[in-house]
Amino acid sequence: MGSRSVMASVGRSRRSALVVPPPGRREVQIFISRDGGNKKYSSVLAPGHHEGLRKNGDLGISSWDWKLTGQHSTYHALFPRAWTVYDGEPDPDLKISCRQISPFLPHDYRESSLPTVVFVYTLVNTGRERAKVSLLMTWANSIGGISHHSGGHTNEPFLGEDGVAGVLLHHKTANDNPPVTFAIAASETQNVTVTVLPNFGLSDENYVTAKDMWDIMVQDGQFERENFNSSSSMPSCTSDTICAAVSASTWVEPNGTCTVVFSVAWSSPKVKFQKGCTYNRRYTKFYGTSERSAINLVHDALKNYKWWEEEIEKWQNPILQNEKLPEWYKFTLFNELYFLVAGGTVWTDGEAPTFEEVNRNDNHHKSPKGKRHKSALKDKHVSFIAEKTSSVINLNNERISPPISKLEADGNAALGDEPAKADLVLHPHHDSENVGRFLYLEGVEYVMWCTYDVHYYASFALLDLFPKIELSIQRDFARAVLHEDRSKVKLLADGSWGIRKAKGAIPHDLGMHDPWNEMNAYNIHDTSKWKDLNPKFVLQVYRDFAATGDISFGSEVWPAVCAAIDYMEQFDRDSDGLIENDGFPDQTYDIWTVHGVSAYCGCLWLAALQAAAAMAQRLGDSAFAEKCKIKFLKAKPVFEAKLWNGSYFNYDSSCRSIQADQLAGQWYTAASGLPLLFDESKIRSTLQKIFEYNVMKVKGGRMGAVNGMNPNGTVDESCMQSREIWTGVTYSLAATMLLHGMEQQAFATAEGIFIVGWSEEGFGYWFQTPEAWTTDGHYRSLIYMRPLAIWAMQWALSPPKTMLEAPNLNMMDRLHTSSLNSSSTHDGSARNVSQRSCFGNVVCHCDC
Repeated sequence: MGSRSVMASVGRSRRSALVVPPPGRREVQIFISRDGGNKKYSSVLAPGHHEGLRKNGDLGISSWDWKLTGQHSTYHALFPRAWTVYDGEPDPDLKISCRQISPFLPHDYRESSLPTVVFVYTLVNTGRERAKVSLLMTWANSIGGISHHSGGHTNEPFLGEDGVAGVLLHHKTANDNPPVTFAIAASETQNVTVTVLPNFGLSDENYVTAKDMWDIMVQDGQFERENFNSSSSMPSCTSDTICAAVSASTWVEPNGTCTVVFSVAWSSPKVKFQKGCTYNRRYTKFYGTSERSAINLVHDALKNYKWWEEEIEKWQNPILQNEKLPEWYKFTLFNELYFLVAGGTVWTDGEAPTFEEVNRNDNHHKSPKGKRHKSALKDKHVSFIAEKTSSVINLNNERISPPISKLEADGNAALGDEPAKADLVLHPHHDSENVGRFLYLEGVEYVMWCTYDVHYYASFALLDLFPKIELSIQRDFARAVLHEDRSKVKLLADGSWGIRKAKGAIPHDLGMHDPWNEMNAYNIHDTSKWKDLNPKFVLQVYRDFAATGDISFGSEVWPAVCAAIDYMEQFDRDSDGLIENDGFPDQTYDIWTVHGVSAYCGCLWLAALQAAAAMAQRLGDSAFAEKCKIKFLKAKPVFEAKLWNGSYFNYDSSCRSIQADQLAGQWYTAASGLPLLFDESKIRSTLQKIFEYNVMKVKGGRMGAVNGMNPNGTVDESCMQSREIWTGVTYSLAATMLLHGMEQQAFATAEGIFIVGWSEEGFGYWFQTPEAWTTDGHYRSLIYMRPLAIWAMQWALSPPKTMLEAPNLNMMDRLHTSSLNSSSTHDGSARNVSQRSCFGNVVCHCDC
């Protein structure tokens, strides 16, 4: 899951729009011989109309036959599956289908980590003559970039178990980065013969040329069997691009069918970040760290792909067969998941990293696992502070301090001894199944790991499909809350200087060059002053806690939840219980300025107070529950009095703009099974106003929801973000509508994103859904995290069992009297639980 790429980039049932990929990518070719060799067909299985095709003297891939027009070929996508049908191309009497299967299996944390993919070709001979068909997979020993022509790469044929045969391509990366080994292979059966050409090149200098390789296949339909006896090739020179080919040949009888299966796997066991941390990838727990494990990976893929298909169908069929759901929604829902593998994903084994140091002579040294030399740290002004911000109540209603964890003990000890930044990663949580640690980028243009204000929208996909990964990410942020990094960072917005990470503040992201250790790669504004990050943390933690029923998770992150709530008190400057914004873009809309009380951040704050109170009750901290309830009861009437205008909530204290995202807090409240923040009539009025203005007044509702609309029905042009349509926000708005019984409006709203991004009449954003576009068709930030929020719609349609069975109790109303008129720290119905029984002995696990 962590490193596979999407197989293609066209929409479902669209005529093939594939283009020739650059060198270094997969190509599949077909060679067909009939009537004793008197009729022959050959072509690359992709349209190839480009300059230089078949020019005289060319010895590279443009010398091949690129005969497909694509007019009789269709591509279908239903991630993690895809299939392409070639109907009579290039042989009019041969129908070819290719199923592409990737082991993305919800709740399976082993198979889903495997870096491999399978291509299943089904050949149907509709002619009267027997046909010899050879399929050829070629692969360049390259990952692009600097190492493409840096040399030192080798290829090696192999004969594996169970008829699996192919070529290993050992790639030496540049700048001492970890190597990569590809395996391309096919499965030899009674009816299928596999042969290989371990080396060919794109010129005539040192290898058989691409043209020569093609001519061999046209003439013979296969390579010499003796090629398997070849040893590993000599390392390539800097000017060479060495490639490999695997051929699978079979006879297909008239009106007969035959199946040929290829697989690609890649072993890249180490992931190394710029500042020296090196981790093992998740799959190495099962296959080891040898680059040669690619052989085992490709073997298991060829043997297990049928089971993968069955599991994927079991997962997808209930949604696909639901006649109440629109067709566009079904395949858009699955295809948006591409980002979980294409979004720069890193999935480690969860163990501590190794660190590479550079001494004064610029020699590289690796320090032992989990340790870093102090001499390398003396320039780093870092102070990690870890302390409990809340305690729990014992059976005698006495406040006691819980035991200090290993992580906290290390953090407290660090006060007198400047620690390594690695301290944050040395002691990750280990549950019954250590699923490792997971990173994914905000986007390929915004290179920050696990951007938290955006993860707020995207996280429903992980929680629904891989909940243990979601909990792992939340633990990472919970650990970060209680730490401080006082190293200086220059802020781009105004040129001022701030510290990298303030204690009590949720980091904007987990960093870039040294994730988990050096956080907040974002440096436009000081995110310690943002008003949405801490409430979003509380809301996500409560949702995940409620959805999984995992008490051990709740107890582990509870100190961070308390710290996150307490940190926000500084922004309640008039002591009315409600936070205020500070006249700059201090939230996820980081260009859209906010003044005073705002609908977006104020609603998130109210929701966070309610979620924290509910979680406190579950964990036995009645005092903190009471504290949050009192704040909520003060803040709610202030929020409504300052912003409610009779039909929706104003953008902020000085602007009546209709913000599409103004109910972001109520969205999570409803999705988490908590009581409504406002009267249902006000919520539905607001959603209807947004639908009528932000959705329907923009191209008739065929583009999604614009972020800001003026009350006069014109788009809010106050800044770039106010006039943009954010794809993920539109999906989350639709989810909110679903949660409040507005299905027609919900699907009409979300369909605008499908029309623009995925339909044939749109702009062709398939498998690269951007963060935003404007009404005139300009886009921003392709391949972005937030569109995963479409899974919030599915969450609303099919909430988990734990949510459905949650008691429907409005604790805020029930405790109104005691909160205002009594000094009691808990209400009569709350169950006092000792620290031991709550945190030690009671553990609830979901079926993850």
